[in-house]
Amino acid sequence: MSYVSKPIRKRDAMSLVTGKPVYTGDLCPAGALQVCLLRSPHAHALVESVDKTAALRVPGVVAIYTWEDVPQSRFTTAGQTWPEPSPYDRLILDRRLRCVGDPVAIIAAETEESAQKARQLLKVTYQVLEPLLDFTKALDNPIIVHPEENFRALCDVGTDAARNLCSQEEMTVGDVEGELAQSEVVLERVYHTRANSQAMMETFRTYSYIDEYGRLNVVSSTQVPFHVRRILGNALEMSRRDIRIVKPRIGGGFGAKQSVVSEIFPAFVTKMTGRPAYICYTRQETFTNGSPRHEMEMRVRIGADRDGTIRVIDLFALSNAGAYGDHGPTTIGLVGHKALSLYGTLKAARFGCQVVYTNTMGAGAYRGYGATQGIFAVEAAVNELAAQLGMDPCLLREKNMVRQGQIMATYYNEPCNSCALDRCMEQAKKMMNWEEKYPRKVLENGHIRSVGVAMAMQGSGISGVDIGSVEIRLNDDGFYTLLVGCTDMGTGCDTILSQMAADCLECDLDRIAVRGVDTDQSPYDTGSYASSTTYITGMAVVRTCQELREKILTMGAKMIGVPVEQAEFDGRRVFVPGGKEISLAEIGSASFEGHNHCLSSCISHSSPISPPPFMVGMAEIDLDPETGVVQVVDYAAAVDCGTVVNTNLARVQTEGGIAQGIGMALYEEVNHTPKGRLINDSFLQYKIPSRLDLGTIRVEFESSYEPSGPFGAKSIGELVINTPAPAILGAILNATGKAFHTLPVKPEDVAMALLEDKK
Repeated sequence: MSYVSKPIRKRDAMSLVTGKPVYTGDLCPAGALQVCLLRSPHAHALVESVDKTAALRVPGVVAIYTWEDVPQSRFTTAGQTWPEPSPYDRLILDRRLRCVGDPVAIIAAETEESAQKARQLLKVTYQVLEPLLDFTKALDNPIIVHPEENFRALCDVGTDAARNLCSQEEMTVGDVEGELAQSEVVLERVYHTRANSQAMMETFRTYSYIDEYGRLNVVSSTQVPFHVRRILGNALEMSRRDIRIVKPRIGGGFGAKQSVVSEIFPAFVTKMTGRPAYICYTRQETFTNGSPRHEMEMRVRIGADRDGTIRVIDLFALSNAGAYGDHGPTTIGLVGHKALSLYGTLKAARFGCQVVYTNTMGAGAYRGYGATQGIFAVEAAVNELAAQLGMDPCLLREKNMVRQGQIMATYYNEPCNSCALDRCMEQAKKMMNWEEKYPRKVLENGHIRSVGVAMAMQGSGISGVDIGSVEIRLNDDGFYTLLVGCTDMGTGCDTILSQMAADCLECDLDRIAVRGVDTDQSPYDTGSYASSTTYITGMAVVRTCQELREKILTMGAKMIGVPVEQAEFDGRRVFVPGGKEISLAEIGSASFEGHNHCLSSCISHSSPISPPPFMVGMAEIDLDPETGVVQVVDYAAAVDCGTVVNTNLARVQTEGGIAQGIGMALYEEVNHTPKGRLINDSFLQYKIPSRLDLGTIRVEFESSYEPSGPFGAKSIGELVINTPAPAILGAILNATGKAFHTLPVKPEDVAMALLEDKK
């Protein structure tokens, strides 16, 4: 292979680092109407009236819309495959406001200044209602978040809006209570993870216009262009054939842009006025009305024998959907299926869950998508079990981890066809020098150095659901055009897919011209989420290239006048060994010039399985017992993502995910006031780790070969965020003997816990 498994630079790298105009905000045409939103100051209220009189007098104001002006068809903003499992519980503008920041009015003006001035002059009369803010008290609460009669769900996910229940599920394998009764040691803990913001650099932004054919064109920073088309059709009550979505480069998403957050508002303005329109969320709006990670409370029960054999795990999760159910029914499943399946010795397992509505900001997709919360709870509990047994937590995992060849009963009964988790553990221990550093050392300055460990797995697409399609065309002069429907959101998938195509077609990488997503021209793809692109769309590339090679061989053989069985194709020419030949450039040109046989191939791919990548992460921390400050000084990660397609991009993916996981463990949280207003609505209040907070991050890859993946590859994108939180809390446990159950763990939490020992 010339390109796969090589550190190829991203194909758009120079455009990005030199500041070329490639993002949505760069491309918006001059003269577009500037759109802004008046947002609710109340967590729960009814709009009684909106007086637009003064606002409409502002020079440059073109239109102001309220709940009385918009379509009344409910929809979901979650970018998911049809039929959408998330309930239809939104309107573009609703008279009932369900969280602080819910949109009350849409203002469109010639300038941003005019729009903002008009917003200030709108006079709204609210009927303020009591909000429901505590998700642990939401079920069967007298305050109903969604009392509307036209609430509906397309899929049976256990929704009951009258009980504030967005969804529920239960899965049981074996006799859980019986195994717990027979276990020599039973550990029960409750863990709590806060909501987290994706904090991507590019905020939500979209512009829209009507083209020369009278169709609505929407250009947006989105991970899911084809889903956006469907969702806009539902919300605007338009046919999808009248909507086109274009995705430029994306300045980060991490799942936030798997929801339709900003697209609806300029699209509605353009539909109503016929004029181009643009909206750009402020950083505050991105924090207060984005789509953060779901806050969860998880109860874990583990039954084990004293020799460390884990017999049973019982996990129940309660998830806060917030005001809307976007991604609520789907994130929750990963909490159990991905966490429990790490352990192959289980004789029984159970996972139960409920997702509830509250009057807080609606949650959505964030890297890890529920698996992050579940793995934190289970891995933190395993670390506590190891401490209770007086056993090295690495040895406890080595005794119980899932291994290649097993059937994963808690992972949809899928076979574990490729797994290097045992080698990842061995490699991570060597990288961390675990035997030397475990469990802790006290330094001369009184600080404590300690280490912690965690395992993780994710998936590779959604089995039987995700679809990746590609089209590859041979052009004159013998170069190829690769058309994809998946979304490069900075991860480099355009580069990775080009690498695969170049190796399949045996050509130079610069002979593959790749194009981004345009729903009028690109083949259908479900989008970039669920760690699907390399595995699903990558295999579509492989299959499409195979078919195109056959077409090239057939046409080349015909042109040189030999039976196709006698000819060969080596990427540069079709030839008969020792005889006639014709170049690829000649074949390409001929296919354009009068032969009426343009050479192109388009194949869609889906997979009945979702092979998990695996990872072991180890954290070394420095803990100051006087102040409680915890500093990550070293993080060692060993990753099994099958065949590594691009070593540079895989390493950067891993390092970035670890950084986000460190933030989740020690710094990041979404908090509200008693009236439901978000406190952490800027980077001054919402703390993410800087480079100085991350210590040294080291990454190694332990390759396995996944037979169902392209070149043996699996996914990597989401997996890598899942080990830092439990590994860091494990290190704190080893340093102090104190177990913490709520994220993030802040210095005051550690200091106060240690102070208790001194009383």
